[in-house]
Amino acid sequence: LLALRHITDSGLLEIDAATRRSLELTRTLTGERRGSLLHAVDRTLTAAGGRLLGERLSAPLADVAAIEARLDLVDWFRSHQQCCDDVRAQLRLQPDMQRALSRLSMGHGGPRDLAALAAGLKGAAGIVALVRTVLASGFATVGQPDDLPACLDQMHAPTALADALQPALGDDLPLLARDGGFVRQGYDLALDELRGLRDESRRMIAALQSRYCAETDIASLKIKHNNVLGYHIDVRAAHAHKLMESATFIHRQTTAQAVRFTTTELAEMERDMASAADRALAHELEIFGRLCALVAEAADMIAAAAQALAAIDVATAAADLALSADYCRPVMSDDCAFSITNGRHPVIESMLDAQTQFMPNDCDLAGGQIWLLTGPNMAGKSTFLRQNAHIAIMAQAGLFVPAEQARIGIIDRLFSRVGAADDLARGRSTFMVEMVETAAILNRATSRSLVILDEIGRGTATYDGLAIAWSTLEHLHDVSLCRALFATHYHELTHLQTALDRLHCHAMQVREWQGSIVFLHKVIAGAADRSYGVHVARLAGLPANVLHRAEQILQQLEAGQHGAADAAELAKSLPLFDHLQPPQPAGLPAALDAELAAIRPDDLTPRDAIELLYRLKAAYDDVH
Repeated sequence: LLALRHITDSGLLEIDAATRRSLELTRTLTGERRGSLLHAVDRTLTAAGGRLLGERLSAPLADVAAIEARLDLVDWFRSHQQCCDDVRAQLRLQPDMQRALSRLSMGHGGPRDLAALAAGLKGAAGIVALVRTVLASGFATVGQPDDLPACLDQMHAPTALADALQPALGDDLPLLARDGGFVRQGYDLALDELRGLRDESRRMIAALQSRYCAETDIASLKIKHNNVLGYHIDVRAAHAHKLMESATFIHRQTTAQAVRFTTTELAEMERDMASAADRALAHELEIFGRLCALVAEAADMIAAAAQALAAIDVATAAADLALSADYCRPVMSDDCAFSITNGRHPVIESMLDAQTQFMPNDCDLAGGQIWLLTGPNMAGKSTFLRQNAHIAIMAQAGLFVPAEQARIGIIDRLFSRVGAADDLARGRSTFMVEMVETAAILNRATSRSLVILDEIGRGTATYDGLAIAWSTLEHLHDVSLCRALFATHYHELTHLQTALDRLHCHAMQVREWQGSIVFLHKVIAGAADRSYGVHVARLAGLPANVLHRAEQILQQLEAGQHGAADAAELAKSLPLFDHLQPPQPAGLPAALDAELAAIRPDDLTPRDAIELLYRLKAAYDDVH
């Protein structure tokens, strides 16, 4: 077995299960890979590289030196694009050495696994040669990463094993060793002799068939083989009487189409051939055992080479992504910095077509700042929250990030509570789930943590929810002292900006146009003046009478600031049946109405129709 590695949380960014689900790091909430952060940034070409990238996103580092070492490797390949492309071309041909080694170490491997190791180690040696050629050329534009020489040495170390495996293995390999035929002709003289005896027996059977055809005068006589009878003589029923009359042939089986016989000579020949085949297979399995022993002796070196190759795959994939998607290298530090210039959401951006651009946004939480984000639904608050969490994870995983500039102080724990759902299996409501997750955040967040909270308190009564959100915000500011993004619809919280010195209000920018709203998806300083809930409901397609009634109630509420105590009085003050009738559009001017009534579409020429359209548009503009 391979040596076991002890894995601890020391030096890693802590991400709890709720945050992993919320941020959809490797799987979406529906369990799909597409739409996750891993899917958006994964350009690896090997199975091992893909697994390593998933591990790094799931367990980012919390050590500046280790992160910088990964970033140096990515930066080197990004600066040497031709070398990066050449290495990636080689990586496309790489088999999964880790899985092959695992099967062989467990005793479940076969000849194809040996071939995978041989090909993988040879391919790794080729990649080492490519990179060392660039390093030796003197044209390197970026200094050599500190980890690169050790990585190349690890990949090259087991090359001697590949030299031992490749000559032994044939071209057309069976899945299982017990099927035989996988050792190359000429590799072992003893095996070649045993195979010769086996093959000679087969030639002797062919000669015996020709002799029996001549002796019986049955041209269609065949010597065949199956798993039940072994080798036997097969003739059509019409010729069976000739063999029945002979003492040489022994009847074995009769079917609807044929009669089968054997002879003493054929039985002896079959025994000889089986013996030769068995001896050949036994010797071949012995060779397989020796090759597996060589692999076992070098297992640690092979595992290290496979891991180094996976790291090269991740680095070149990250470099390729940085070049094509315009990602930047984050600046990492040991302080509480968090400054993102023109950051973008990596998942959403990856799904946009070439003609659509993602709206970038800045974020500055340096020194433990808290941004209180307000704005209507659908304006992009949750996207902005997740985007900055993703950037932090990518940076500490050692990847370039989707931004113009990024400076990030090491985060020890990342918490995200975005979205909510019932936990029916445990009997917990949406609000209870929200409170449990919020409690974990408030109890565990430190001054070096990053907290992402979206709509805390929305699952209960308005004043209860506001009170919980208010006290949560104060705790993050006064006790946790952490960097945080806090999105809310409770506009009353914006007044805390005067009391909490590290709290800053920001809002999602919107524009009102012709009675509707346009989401600009831009984060601006200040607080949103309205929630635009009725406008969003209109976009969702609520019936007109429901929207009209909602606007009436909203106007009354905003005018009187009604609370729960006088809700009954509010209900009385609003007409009971007015909401059943949708608002009627204003009537058209008489002249415009008459002109519309006089139109005969069938009598209009194309020119007349265009002129009429312009007149009607001008009349409409005059009215409005």
